[in-house]
Amino acid sequence: MSVVRWSEDGTPRSARWRSENATPPPARVVVVDDRTTAKAAYRMARSGAGLLWRGDFHNARQLLRAVDRLHGRSRSASVSKGTADDGAAALFHRHRAGRAERARLLGSLLVVLEPDHTLRLGRAPDVRAAIDHAYGTADGDTAVAGVTDGDSADSESADGASGRTCLALTELVGVLSAYQWHEQGVEIAALGARIHPAYGVFSPVRGEYVDLVAQAPFAGGEAPAVVFDLGTGTGVLAAVLARRGAGRVVATDINPRAVACARDNLHRLGLADRTQVREADLWPSGRADLIVCNPPWLPARPTSALELGIYDAGSDVLHRFLDGLADHLAPAGEGWLVLSDLAEHLCLRTRDELLARIADAGLRVAGRHETNPQHPRANDAADALHEARRREVTSLWRLVRDS
Repeated sequence: MSVVRWSEDGTPRSARWRSENATPPPARVVVVDDRTTAKAAYRMARSGAGLLWRGDFHNARQLLRAVDRLHGRSRSASVSKGTADDGAAALFHRHRAGRAERARLLGSLLVVLEPDHTLRLGRAPDVRAAIDHAYGTADGDTAVAGVTDGDSADSESADGASGRTCLALTELVGVLSAYQWHEQGVEIAALGARIHPAYGVFSPVRGEYVDLVAQAPFAGGEAPAVVFDLGTGTGVLAAVLARRGAGRVVATDINPRAVACARDNLHRLGLADRTQVREADLWPSGRADLIVCNPPWLPARPTSALELGIYDAGSDVLHRFLDGLADHLAPAGEGWLVLSDLAEHLCLRTRDELLARIADAGLRVAGRHETNPQHPRANDAADALHEARRREVTSLWRLVRDS
């Protein structure tokens, strides 16, 4: 267990360290409050210090925005300089590096949760339900053995940590936002119902890929008896296919949060009797008449469980899907690969490489359905990757054995 240590009012203190993207705890922690200026906070964050906030909650949010503006101004010249001569791949990697540096700086502002998951800051919201949803209940997860209700807030357990938890304010804000999405749900037109994402599970806000699966005709015109949905996430595609009449849908995901989330959504939709959700690294056992996979679209290293739905180092999931498809298809079965060509426009993968990989796996393309993205960044000229996003097309590739 990682521990954050600091001194406050001359007293040594500590807390468990929590980071969704496995960022190590800061070696040096400075206590800051409403008197701390944005310039001072920015300077300390750049030096690598963790800034433990002890002021007003809303002032902390304002400080984050001010530090973000300072960082943006400091980077604006270096980001724009020479971009015209850069290739798309170089622009993408620089964009990712810039976002990582921004996340590091903003992640330097820290807050502490009490053992019961309360946030003791002025004007702080009640975060307990959101924290419990993301990390588990206080008595089952964050609370440390040896700290009881009768212990003081500064009590230490045998391993050196109090019952408190320290995390970045940006992570807490993400937890609160995710909880709102979970409570409200995301309306899915193809289902006529809402899907409720969980923290750390990619939300199906880009409806075009869902619509492709909802509208593509089944081979032979009949609903398949057995369907595999690989990397199910929230379970949205499994739900769509079950609603379309599939006899049995087996959905898999490597992320335990996604498995629990998909099960919950399928139960909410009344589809639990026709679906199974299993924790697996892609493939379940057996064969299926239809196998659907919406792999991460960009070959780059993810930095958190949530980014596993977007980035995939070396296109590993895509390649394992293609390489294993023929062996898992029933006779006359079909695989549906749902994939954006954004990686091609960013020069991270070529169309020829994709087609060669399909052929090498003993497959051929039986058809393809396309749609244009509808998300706001596709029309945002200020986005660093706007030119590539403007040309992006999302496709459903119909793959069969090459007999």
